[in-house]
Amino acid sequence: MSKSAITAFEYFVAATEVDGSAGSNRAVSPSSVLGATNDVEAIKAWLATYIDRPNTFASYRREAERLLLWANIELGKALSSLNHEDMLRYQHFLSDPQPQHRWVLAENAAKVARNHPDWRPFAGPLSSSSQRQALTVLHGLFSWLVTAGYLLANPLALNRKRSRHNQTRMVRYLSPEDWTEVKHTIELLPQETPRDIEHYLRYRWIFTLLYLTGLRVSEVSNNTMGAFFSKRDHAGRVRWWMDIVGKGERNRTVPATAELMTELANYRESKGLSRYPLANDVTPLVMPIGKQSKALSRAALHLIVKRIFTLTAARLREKGPDYEAEAQHIEQASAHWLRHTAGSHMLGNKVDLLHVRDTLGHGSISTTNRYLHSADELRHDSTQTAHKIDW
Repeated sequence: MSKSAITAFEYFVAATEVDGSAGSNRAVSPSSVLGATNDVEAIKAWLATYIDRPNTFASYRREAERLLLWANIELGKALSSLNHEDMLRYQHFLSDPQPQHRWVLAENAAKVARNHPDWRPFAGPLSSSSQRQALTVLHGLFSWLVTAGYLLANPLALNRKRSRHNQTRMVRYLSPEDWTEVKHTIELLPQETPRDIEHYLRYRWIFTLLYLTGLRVSEVSNNTMGAFFSKRDHAGRVRWWMDIVGKGERNRTVPATAELMTELANYRESKGLSRYPLANDVTPLVMPIGKQSKALSRAALHLIVKRIFTLTAARLREKGPDYEAEAQHIEQASAHWLRHTAGSHMLGNKVDLLHVRDTLGHGSISTTNRYLHSADELRHDSTQTAHKIDW
């Protein structure tokens, strides 16, 4: 783990009365197997168990950091003094972080480091699913600290468990018509100078890669061209694949179609590379414009994709008010929507459900089922055809 990751909380120093050294929920010290003497040290010890899972580490650090800051600043309490009622208040806070100027990043503000005066823990209110995820992470933190003998009890242990409901149908995706508009925006990009062409080919490559493979943005950022490999099938034909290290450090093999390999070859040639990668190629899947060869961060990839969605929405609005709803929908899209779009379109085009599950790396077929919209559409058609009021 890098030093910067270990010192995630170095820019906030709690006053002694709220640092947790004397938290009201602290266990008697001889019972603890931790060397931690305060809350920050205890959180660091918990985070250290996720050293080998950088995406999980970043997500868990964010949730622990938010709670620690809120407890110290808003309640004037140590994290190790929080009780059940405090956590109910925190859940309400997540749905509307107030005062906004203290907790929420200014609209359209650039992302800044934690030690910058403009840094804020939130980009806005958390959705219901994000609130549940935050509390799940914190429940795990508290449980671990109880097991380690640092805390007496888990303040989230009394939370009412939600009954399991069928997952809702996926709505954060682009319809085939929306996707066509997005592709058209890329085709309209300027190609007058060598730099224009480099941008254009990178946009084509990023959108092709995300759409045809359904990769997460983090998987694009963390994997390299060495993920590609080829082998002959039983008929002697060469097929390309990708070995991807994904969420939770799980490996999966993703088909690399002929279309994908064509775009890869074009992109590599534009960067002065051979058309296809060899084994152990450490070249990032997506590179900066120019001579640098470092991998782009997840944030950089998000911004690149978002620009195309913003341009598409603006272009649709130029067509008139009839296109406003479509423009708003595309404007809301993020890079992760392309993963949902890939799954939805694969199922809509009759790709086997199990094949889609394995390509996207879902742990459960019920997750993949969320992308299946054709049954809903057939149900709508049959209802509209057969069930009439006939005034």
